[in-house]
Amino acid sequence: MTKGGMESVEVFTAEGKGRGLKAQKEFLPGDVIFAEPAYAAVVFDSLTHVICHTCFKRQERLHRCGQCKFAFYCDRTCQRAAWLNHKNECSAIKRHGKAPSENIRLAARILWKMEREGSGLSEGCLVSMEDLQNHVDNFGEEEKKELRADVESFLEFWPPHCQQFGMQLISHIFGVISCNGFTLSDQRGLQAVGVGIFPNLCQANHDCWPNCTVVFNNGNHEAVRSMFHTQMRIELRALSKISPGDELTVSYVDFLSLSEERRKQLKKQYYFDCTCEHCKKQLKDDLMLAVKAGESKPSADTVKEVIQLSKDTLEKINKARMEGHYHEVVKLCRDCLKKQEPVLGDTNIYLLRILSIASEVLSYLQMFEEAADYAKRMVDGYLKIYHPNNAQLGMAVMRAGVTHWHAGLIEAGHGLICKAYAILLITHGPSHPITKDLEVMRVQTEMELRMFQQNEFMYYKMREAALKNQKIQVMPEPSNENAPSLFHKKE
Repeated sequence: MTKGGMESVEVFTAEGKGRGLKAQKEFLPGDVIFAEPAYAAVVFDSLTHVICHTCFKRQERLHRCGQCKFAFYCDRTCQRAAWLNHKNECSAIKRHGKAPSENIRLAARILWKMEREGSGLSEGCLVSMEDLQNHVDNFGEEEKKELRADVESFLEFWPPHCQQFGMQLISHIFGVISCNGFTLSDQRGLQAVGVGIFPNLCQANHDCWPNCTVVFNNGNHEAVRSMFHTQMRIELRALSKISPGDELTVSYVDFLSLSEERRKQLKKQYYFDCTCEHCKKQLKDDLMLAVKAGESKPSADTVKEVIQLSKDTLEKINKARMEGHYHEVVKLCRDCLKKQEPVLGDTNIYLLRILSIASEVLSYLQMFEEAADYAKRMVDGYLKIYHPNNAQLGMAVMRAGVTHWHAGLIEAGHGLICKAYAILLITHGPSHPITKDLEVMRVQTEMELRMFQQNEFMYYKMREAALKNQKIQVMPEPSNENAPSLFHKKE
């Protein structure tokens, strides 16, 4: 079954997994299998005044909707593009006196669209909203209580003159949002800023070692003529060679956890037992729990002790980061690494987590040489664990490259930036803002590397002079969030 721009995929019944998507033709790494605009999407409550409500880009100065005073836009282009979806919302917010929570706003946008277009298949959709999985039957008591509260708030917000929907459909829509809401990120792809529903993407099943990845593309409204504008969309991109008839899979969770932990997370958030090969055979678990090799292998008790210490330290680190005590974070990392290094192997996830935090926070504090050392070790471990075309691997390699560059380690910095660029070309594509930024860095570091190879002494002299005249670029403040996960789950 194919429809409107979705000719290269079809919906099929996957054994033991319900519906799934499979390829109708061959795809190579980096190919866009399909691009899908959101059926409906909203900005998170906490960011409504700093993120454009049309393209979800973070902007310095946004234009506010003069009527509801709630919605914000980059410019008139984004405001005009939003009007069809914002019109009902705008008058409902004015009538209600305030904007409701993101879940209520998203459910309302979905139902207004169903009111406009009918409840059948929308243009370009392989399935209707009614056919999406809601998992309401799997909800625990707490989730059912939240669902009832959401439905109540929705009914208060929903205008009496609009089409009235039955309680069953309203509950279904909230269930769909709960287990199929997709995380939208800002233009740099580093911060989760909203949630949207993409019915075709919802058909892609999970695999811990998937053959596809999903990237959010904010679209481009910069062209003078609106006919050349591109809309906000998600892109399903191939990570490896895919043959006709192969199932298309994505990963709902980060791979950098033990198979048992991933399975627990998937069961809790998405209500299924993962039966992928990596979980069944516990592939890579041995690497993620590696201990120091050699003659004096640490005892099981020592390993257990160090892993417990690592877990306790990670909790203390989170608290210190939340309070902005970055020097305290560095001290905790250094102390923990001293205990970990004689006991844990280079690919042990507890060691890698501490190395990742240490390198990020030290870069922010502009202690680049120490940060580069930790970043290099982190990347070496990641390369043995992650799929070679994993987006999170690409971002980590990019961060390590920038850290080495700032530390004046131009050869290693350029090499890492090139490696990151090769990964992100596949996962994000050449026109994504992150890939474009990386291309600029790649050209700059290549030029500096040539200068370094011709005359090392002159290179360092020029670098020193440049740093005196121009304060070195400060790394972004370390985020307390993990990279945005694929699907947004209301906590």
